[in-house]
Amino acid sequence: MRPPLPRSLRGQLTTGLVALLALACVTVGVTTVLALRGFLVGRLDQQLSASAGRFAASLEHEARPDADNRPDTRGQADGTFGARLLSAAPARAAVVRQATDAPVPLTAHDRSALAALPADGTAHTVHLSALGGYRLNAVSGDDGDVLVTGLPLHPVEETVHRLEAVEAGVFGGALLVTGVVGALWVRLSLRPLRRVTAAADGVAELPLASGEVAMPAPVPVADPRTEVGRVGTALNRMLGHVGNALERRQASEERLRQFAADASHELRTPVANVRGHAELALRHRGPVPGEVRHALERIDAESVRMSRLVDDLLLLARIDAGRALERTPVDLTRLVLDATDDARAAGPGHRWLLDLPETAVTVTGDEHRLHQVIGNLLANARTHTPAGTAVTVRLRAGARTVRLTVADDGPGVPDALRSEVFGRFVRADHGRSRAAGGTGLGLAIVHAVVTAHGGTAALSSRPGRTAFTVSLPTSRPADGPEEAAAEAYGPPDRDFRPR
Repeated sequence: MRPPLPRSLRGQLTTGLVALLALACVTVGVTTVLALRGFLVGRLDQQLSASAGRFAASLEHEARPDADNRPDTRGQADGTFGARLLSAAPARAAVVRQATDAPVPLTAHDRSALAALPADGTAHTVHLSALGGYRLNAVSGDDGDVLVTGLPLHPVEETVHRLEAVEAGVFGGALLVTGVVGALWVRLSLRPLRRVTAAADGVAELPLASGEVAMPAPVPVADPRTEVGRVGTALNRMLGHVGNALERRQASEERLRQFAADASHELRTPVANVRGHAELALRHRGPVPGEVRHALERIDAESVRMSRLVDDLLLLARIDAGRALERTPVDLTRLVLDATDDARAAGPGHRWLLDLPETAVTVTGDEHRLHQVIGNLLANARTHTPAGTAVTVRLRAGARTVRLTVADDGPGVPDALRSEVFGRFVRADHGRSRAAGGTGLGLAIVHAVVTAHGGTAALSSRPGRTAFTVSLPTSRPADGPEEAAAEAYGPPDRDFRPR
């Protein structure tokens, strides 16, 4: 399994630096070890060539060598190996120990290895069972024998191992120091990039979707010729373009809001006048032709609808402009009872259910606007569900929030409409039946008013279950254990009875 690589640029640069240095250290170490070993083995081969097989030639093939035929150890280094091989006699081998010879027992494998040596004077490495690694060469003797001389490889191996230990310590310390110093250096070098990242994070946290946005200060760029400097320059240029676009968008939205507010305000008077004249004409006691009466009734109905539309637009424009709402204690339980009473009168074909706590629920807000929120939710459930649908109004008070839910068992909201159901002038398609026309601003007003109160409005819908949930900040202390249990389970739904 491949080890995981660091994700940060600083970690990758530091890791790459240490990895390159480690590769260089390994290369230097292997090269020096091989070079030293080759040099020492070459010196060993020169010593073998200089000995000319004198020690091996002095070995006699007698059962009991006497003083006259003892091997000649003069001038031989300690550990020198010698063997004399004859085809008709077993090989005899000895090694120099403190200027004297000592016989060496040979195994069958050792004899085979010695016999396989070419008698050309070249050195070969052979492992002897009793002595270990040796550098051996073989030459032809005067009596038709083969003289084998060897020197031990142990001093060479010991020197090479010591060099390897020294290199491991030195290179390991160098890698450790390089890793620490390199990490500090990379961190220092990437400090301008951290400022660029902080500026980008600050822009990412800005609410760019709506409202006036204050762009952060430009990123200080030390040297635009460096990579980090070019990134900072590009970011500053992008922030400038984004800031200009947001300013133009904000100005356009302000003009649009002001236009909507002014148009709504100016339309209220002529619409009221049209409605008043239509009502006055309908009260005329004289005979009025049927076509004229029908036209007057249509004018009156459309003027009423236009008045509501103008009022809704004016309300939304004022909320968008940040017009402060009233902040007084509001009995939300009473508003729910009143709004449900009105909904029952307007929709007698529906079944209206209430699920309320035993004690009154109070919040701080605008009573008239909160009553409008509840009324719009109930009107939405009534107009977009068929007769016989059960609509349940549930109210729960928690430690920090009050939750109002209006749920129905109607056909549900179409999938394509759920993401924009709180938008303005959004109308349901034929998937949900409509008993009467609407302006498409009811749920937009719900969302705007609830947001202005510091709350949230959400929708969950599936066939047979549609629920609009409004959460508002509570104005009472945290609930006790009994109230928490009632909040979690609550009393069962009961049929609403008008007061």
